[in-house]
Amino acid sequence: MLDLARLRALHAVSVHGSVSAAATALGYTPSAVSQQIAKLERETRTTLLERQGRGIALTDEAQHLAATAQQLLAIVERAETTLEERRGLPAGRLMIGAFASAARGLLPQVLAELAERHRSLDARLIEVDPHLSPDLAAQGVIDLAVAHDWDIAPLPAPDGLERAVLGDDLCDVLVPAGHPLAGPGPLRREDLSGQRWICQPPGSVCHDWLVRTLRASGTEPDLAYQAAENHTQVALVAAGLGIALMPRLGRGPLPDGVLAVPLAPVPVRRLYALWRTGAARRPAITETVRLLRAHWPSRAV
Repeated sequence: MLDLARLRALHAVSVHGSVSAAATALGYTPSAVSQQIAKLERETRTTLLERQGRGIALTDEAQHLAATAQQLLAIVERAETTLEERRGLPAGRLMIGAFASAARGLLPQVLAELAERHRSLDARLIEVDPHLSPDLAAQGVIDLAVAHDWDIAPLPAPDGLERAVLGDDLCDVLVPAGHPLAGPGPLRREDLSGQRWICQPPGSVCHDWLVRTLRASGTEPDLAYQAAENHTQVALVAAGLGIALMPRLGRGPLPDGVLAVPLAPVPVRRLYALWRTGAARRPAITETVRLLRAHWPSRAV
Protein backbone atom coordinates (compact mmCIF):
# COMPACT_ATOMS: atom_id res chain seq x y z
CA MET A 1 0.00 0.00 0.00
CA LEU A 2 1.51 3.32 -1.07
CA ASP A 3 1.62 5.97 1.63
CA LEU A 4 -0.24 9.16 0.67
CA ALA A 5 2.13 11.47 2.56
CA ARG A 6 5.09 10.05 0.62
CA LEU A 7 3.26 10.45 -2.66
CA ARG A 8 2.51 14.04 -1.69
CA ALA A 9 6.22 14.63 -1.08
CA LEU A 10 7.14 13.18 -4.48
CA HIS A 11 4.48 15.26 -6.19
CA ALA A 12 5.80 18.42 -4.52
CA VAL A 13 9.35 17.64 -5.67
CA SER A 14 8.09 17.10 -9.22
CA VAL A 15 6.33 20.47 -9.19
CA HIS A 16 9.01 22.55 -7.48
CA GLY A 17 12.09 20.86 -8.94
CA SER A 18 14.04 20.39 -5.71
CA VAL A 19 13.73 18.83 -2.28
CA SER A 20 14.29 22.15 -0.50
CA ALA A 21 11.61 23.97 -2.51
CA ALA A 22 9.18 21.08 -1.96
CA ALA A 23 9.91 21.22 1.77
CA THR A 24 9.12 24.94 1.86
CA ALA A 25 5.81 24.38 0.06
CA LEU A 26 4.80 21.52 2.35
CA GLY A 27 5.94 23.18 5.56
CA TYR A 28 8.48 20.39 6.26
CA THR A 29 12.25 20.32 6.58
CA PRO A 30 14.29 19.15 3.55
CA SER A 31 15.45 16.20 5.64
CA ALA A 32 11.85 15.11 6.26
CA VAL A 33 11.03 15.26 2.54
CA SER A 34 14.18 13.29 1.68
CA GLN A 35 13.18 10.64 4.21
CA GLN A 36 9.71 10.37 2.70
CA ILE A 37 11.18 9.91 -0.77
CA ALA A 38 13.68 7.32 0.50
CA LYS A 39 10.87 5.32 2.14
CA LEU A 40 8.84 5.51 -1.05
CA GLU A 41 11.81 4.19 -3.02
CA ARG A 42 12.06 1.21 -0.65
CA GLU A 43 8.32 0.58 -0.84
CA THR A 44 8.29 0.65 -4.63
CA ARG A 45 11.78 -0.87 -5.05
CA THR A 46 12.39 1.89 -7.57
CA THR A 47 14.92 4.68 -7.90
CA LEU A 48 12.91 7.90 -7.96
CA LEU A 49 15.52 10.68 -7.78
CA GLU A 50 18.85 10.96 -9.57
CA ARG A 51 21.65 13.46 -9.18
CA GLN A 52 21.88 15.91 -12.07
CA GLY A 53 24.73 18.39 -11.70
CA ARG A 54 24.12 20.24 -8.46
CA GLY A 55 20.45 19.35 -8.39
CA ILE A 56 18.20 16.32 -8.76
CA ALA A 57 15.94 14.95 -11.48
CA LEU A 58 12.99 12.58 -11.37
CA THR A 59 13.45 9.27 -13.11
CA ASP A 60 10.90 8.18 -15.71
CA GLU A 61 9.29 5.92 -13.12
CA ALA A 62 9.07 8.81 -10.67
CA GLN A 63 7.40 11.05 -13.24
CA HIS A 64 4.71 8.44 -13.87
CA LEU A 65 4.23 7.95 -10.13
CA ALA A 66 4.03 11.69 -9.54
CA ALA A 67 1.32 12.01 -12.21
CA THR A 68 -0.65 9.25 -10.50
CA ALA A 69 -0.07 10.93 -7.14
CA GLN A 70 -1.66 14.12 -8.48
CA GLN A 71 -4.79 12.18 -9.44
CA LEU A 72 -4.94 10.48 -6.04
CA LEU A 73 -4.48 13.77 -4.21
CA ALA A 74 -7.35 15.25 -6.22
CA ILE A 75 -9.59 12.35 -5.17
CA VAL A 76 -8.61 12.81 -1.53
CA GLU A 77 -9.28 16.53 -1.81
CA ARG A 78 -12.80 15.88 -3.11
CA ALA A 79 -13.46 13.49 -0.23
CA GLU A 80 -12.15 15.98 2.34
CA THR A 81 -14.18 18.77 0.75
CA THR A 82 -17.35 16.69 0.99
CA LEU A 83 -16.76 15.90 4.66
CA GLU A 84 -15.92 19.51 5.50
CA GLU A 85 -18.99 20.72 3.60
CA ARG A 86 -21.24 18.31 5.49
CA ARG A 87 -19.88 19.59 8.80
CA GLY A 88 -20.35 23.16 7.57
CA LEU A 89 -17.23 24.45 9.35
CA PRO A 90 -13.70 25.23 8.07
CA ALA A 91 -11.36 22.41 9.05
CA GLY A 92 -8.23 20.58 7.98
CA ARG A 93 -5.12 22.07 6.42
CA LEU A 94 -5.34 25.05 4.08
CA MET A 95 -2.16 26.06 2.25
CA ILE A 96 -2.29 29.66 0.99
CA GLY A 97 0.20 31.01 -1.53
CA ALA A 98 0.59 34.79 -1.77
CA PHE A 99 3.04 37.22 -3.34
CA ALA A 100 5.32 39.22 -1.04
CA SER A 101 3.38 42.44 -0.45
CA ALA A 102 0.07 40.59 0.04
CA ALA A 103 1.79 38.19 2.45
CA ARG A 104 3.01 41.22 4.37
CA GLY A 105 0.12 43.67 4.04
CA LEU A 106 -3.03 41.52 3.94
CA LEU A 107 -2.52 37.92 5.09
CA PRO A 108 -1.37 38.44 8.71
CA GLN A 109 -4.74 39.87 9.73
CA VAL A 110 -6.65 37.21 7.79
CA LEU A 111 -4.60 34.33 9.20
CA ALA A 112 -4.95 35.67 12.73
CA GLU A 113 -8.74 35.85 12.42
CA LEU A 114 -8.92 32.36 10.93
CA ALA A 115 -6.88 31.01 13.83
CA GLU A 116 -9.12 32.76 16.37
CA ARG A 117 -12.46 31.82 14.81
CA HIS A 118 -11.75 28.30 13.51
CA ARG A 119 -9.61 26.17 15.80
CA SER A 120 -10.07 23.08 13.61
CA LEU A 121 -8.51 24.85 10.60
CA ASP A 122 -4.74 24.72 10.09
CA ALA A 123 -4.18 27.64 7.71
CA ARG A 124 -0.61 28.03 6.44
CA LEU A 125 1.17 30.54 4.22
CA ILE A 126 3.90 30.30 1.61
CA GLU A 127 5.27 33.27 -0.32
CA VAL A 128 4.90 32.63 -4.06
CA ASP A 129 5.59 34.70 -7.16
CA PRO A 130 2.24 35.78 -8.68
CA HIS A 131 3.30 34.29 -12.03
CA LEU A 132 3.57 30.83 -10.44
CA SER A 133 0.69 30.70 -7.97
CA PRO A 134 -2.16 29.92 -10.44
CA ASP A 135 -0.32 26.84 -11.73
CA LEU A 136 0.54 25.75 -8.19
CA ALA A 137 -3.13 26.03 -7.25
CA ALA A 138 -4.19 24.07 -10.33
CA GLN A 139 -1.66 21.33 -9.51
CA GLY A 140 -2.86 21.04 -5.93
CA VAL A 141 0.37 22.22 -4.34
CA ILE A 142 -1.48 25.11 -2.69
CA ASP A 143 -5.18 25.30 -1.90
CA LEU A 144 -5.70 29.04 -2.36
CA ALA A 145 -3.63 31.55 -4.31
CA VAL A 146 -3.55 35.31 -3.82
CA ALA A 147 -2.20 36.79 -7.05
CA HIS A 148 -2.41 40.01 -9.02
CA ASP A 149 -2.29 41.43 -12.51
CA TRP A 150 -1.97 44.85 -14.14
CA ASP A 151 -4.07 46.56 -16.76
CA ILE A 152 -1.57 45.70 -19.52
CA ALA A 153 -0.54 42.31 -18.12
CA PRO A 154 -3.65 40.18 -17.42
CA LEU A 155 -3.29 37.23 -15.08
CA PRO A 156 -3.49 33.91 -16.95
CA ALA A 157 -5.43 31.24 -15.09
CA PRO A 158 -5.30 27.52 -15.99
CA ASP A 159 -8.46 25.54 -16.56
CA GLY A 160 -10.06 24.16 -13.45
CA LEU A 161 -9.63 27.29 -11.33
CA GLU A 162 -12.17 29.77 -10.02
CA ARG A 163 -11.34 33.31 -9.01
CA ALA A 164 -12.72 36.17 -6.98
CA VAL A 165 -11.66 39.81 -7.15
CA LEU A 166 -10.31 41.04 -3.81
CA GLY A 167 -9.65 44.68 -4.64
CA ASP A 168 -7.61 47.23 -6.59
CA ASP A 169 -4.18 48.23 -5.31
CA LEU A 170 -3.25 51.77 -6.34
CA CYS A 171 0.32 52.83 -7.12
CA ASP A 172 2.24 56.03 -6.50
CA VAL A 173 5.55 57.43 -7.67
CA LEU A 174 8.02 57.60 -4.78
CA VAL A 175 10.47 60.50 -5.03
CA PRO A 176 13.08 62.00 -2.70
CA ALA A 177 12.11 65.19 -0.93
CA GLY A 178 13.38 68.14 -2.93
CA HIS A 179 13.18 66.22 -6.21
CA PRO A 180 11.83 68.21 -9.18
CA LEU A 181 8.81 65.86 -9.29
CA ALA A 182 8.02 66.28 -5.57
CA GLY A 183 4.73 68.06 -5.10
CA PRO A 184 1.01 67.48 -4.73
CA GLY A 185 0.71 65.98 -8.22
CA PRO A 186 -0.75 64.27 -10.00
CA LEU A 187 2.10 63.58 -12.40
CA ARG A 188 1.59 62.69 -16.03
CA ARG A 189 3.46 59.82 -17.59
CA GLU A 190 5.23 62.30 -19.85
CA ASP A 191 6.73 63.86 -16.71
CA LEU A 192 8.65 60.65 -16.02
CA SER A 193 10.91 60.96 -19.05
CA GLY A 194 14.65 61.05 -18.33
CA GLN A 195 14.40 59.77 -14.75
CA ARG A 196 16.63 57.17 -13.11
CA TRP A 197 14.43 54.35 -11.88
CA ILE A 198 14.54 52.00 -8.92
CA CYS A 199 12.48 48.89 -9.66
CA GLN A 200 12.16 45.14 -9.27
CA PRO A 201 14.37 42.79 -11.33
CA PRO A 202 13.32 41.55 -14.80
CA GLY A 203 10.72 38.81 -14.84
CA SER A 204 8.56 40.37 -12.15
CA VAL A 205 5.14 41.74 -13.00
CA CYS A 206 5.98 45.20 -11.63
CA HIS A 207 9.17 45.42 -13.69
CA ASP A 208 7.43 44.37 -16.89
CA TRP A 209 4.57 46.82 -16.30
CA LEU A 210 6.95 49.74 -15.76
CA VAL A 211 8.97 48.99 -18.89
CA ARG A 212 5.90 48.53 -21.10
CA THR A 213 4.18 51.64 -19.77
CA LEU A 214 7.16 53.96 -20.21
CA ARG A 215 7.93 52.61 -23.66
CA ALA A 216 4.29 53.06 -24.66
CA SER A 217 4.60 56.75 -23.75
CA GLY A 218 7.73 57.08 -25.90
CA THR A 219 10.33 56.80 -23.12
CA GLU A 220 13.09 54.23 -22.81
CA PRO A 221 13.41 53.69 -19.04
CA ASP A 222 16.77 54.05 -17.30
CA LEU A 223 16.58 51.17 -14.78
CA ALA A 224 19.57 52.13 -12.68
CA TYR A 225 18.82 50.11 -9.54
CA GLN A 226 16.96 46.82 -9.34
CA ALA A 227 15.93 45.29 -6.02
CA ALA A 228 13.25 42.73 -5.20
CA GLU A 229 12.35 44.04 -1.73
CA ASN A 230 10.12 47.09 -1.38
CA HIS A 231 12.05 48.24 1.69
CA THR A 232 15.28 48.24 -0.31
CA GLN A 233 13.68 50.30 -3.06
CA VAL A 234 12.39 52.82 -0.52
CA ALA A 235 15.86 53.08 1.03
CA LEU A 236 17.37 53.79 -2.38
CA VAL A 237 14.78 56.51 -3.00
CA ALA A 238 15.52 57.99 0.43
CA ALA A 239 19.20 58.15 -0.53
CA GLY A 240 18.27 60.33 -3.49
CA LEU A 241 19.36 57.78 -6.10
CA GLY A 242 16.20 57.72 -8.19
CA ILE A 243 12.43 57.34 -8.21
CA ALA A 244 10.22 54.26 -7.95
CA LEU A 245 6.68 53.20 -8.80
CA MET A 246 5.24 51.26 -5.89
CA PRO A 247 1.83 49.81 -4.96
CA ARG A 248 0.35 50.82 -1.61
CA LEU A 249 -0.39 47.33 -0.28
CA GLY A 250 2.34 46.22 2.09
CA ARG A 251 4.39 49.36 1.47
CA GLY A 252 4.26 50.55 5.06
CA PRO A 253 4.93 54.08 6.35
CA LEU A 254 7.42 56.02 4.26
CA PRO A 255 10.51 57.41 5.99
CA ASP A 256 11.29 61.10 6.20
CA GLY A 257 12.68 62.30 2.91
CA VAL A 258 10.46 60.10 0.71
CA LEU A 259 7.22 61.40 -0.80
CA ALA A 260 4.44 59.50 -2.56
CA VAL A 261 3.17 61.49 -5.56
CA PRO A 262 0.04 60.34 -7.45
CA LEU A 263 0.23 59.55 -11.13
CA ALA A 264 -2.59 60.14 -13.65
CA PRO A 265 -4.01 57.89 -14.86
CA VAL A 266 -3.45 55.94 -11.66
CA PRO A 267 -1.61 52.63 -12.18
CA VAL A 268 -3.67 49.81 -10.68
CA ARG A 269 -2.99 46.19 -10.01
CA ARG A 270 -5.96 43.98 -9.24
CA LEU A 271 -5.77 41.26 -6.62
CA TYR A 272 -7.50 37.90 -6.97
CA ALA A 273 -8.07 34.79 -4.91
CA LEU A 274 -7.90 31.59 -6.97
CA TRP A 275 -8.79 28.02 -6.02
CA ARG A 276 -9.57 24.73 -7.70
CA THR A 277 -13.14 24.25 -8.90
CA GLY A 278 -13.30 20.92 -7.08
CA ALA A 279 -12.74 22.69 -3.76
CA ALA A 280 -15.15 25.56 -4.39
CA ARG A 281 -17.67 24.30 -1.81
CA ARG A 282 -15.06 23.83 0.89
CA PRO A 283 -15.94 26.04 3.89
CA ALA A 284 -12.25 26.81 4.49
CA ILE A 285 -12.04 28.35 1.00
CA THR A 286 -15.24 30.36 1.20
CA GLU A 287 -14.42 31.67 4.69
CA THR A 288 -10.87 32.68 3.75
CA VAL A 289 -12.05 34.50 0.62
CA ARG A 290 -14.67 36.28 2.72
CA LEU A 291 -12.04 37.46 5.19
CA LEU A 292 -9.67 38.52 2.43
CA ARG A 293 -12.40 40.74 1.02
CA ALA A 294 -13.41 42.00 4.47
CA HIS A 295 -9.86 43.07 5.32
CA TRP A 296 -9.10 44.55 1.92
CA PRO A 297 -10.54 48.11 2.24
CA SER A 298 -8.20 48.96 5.13
CA ARG A 299 -5.05 47.57 3.50
CA ALA A 300 -4.48 49.62 0.33
CA VAL A 301 -5.28 53.20 1.23
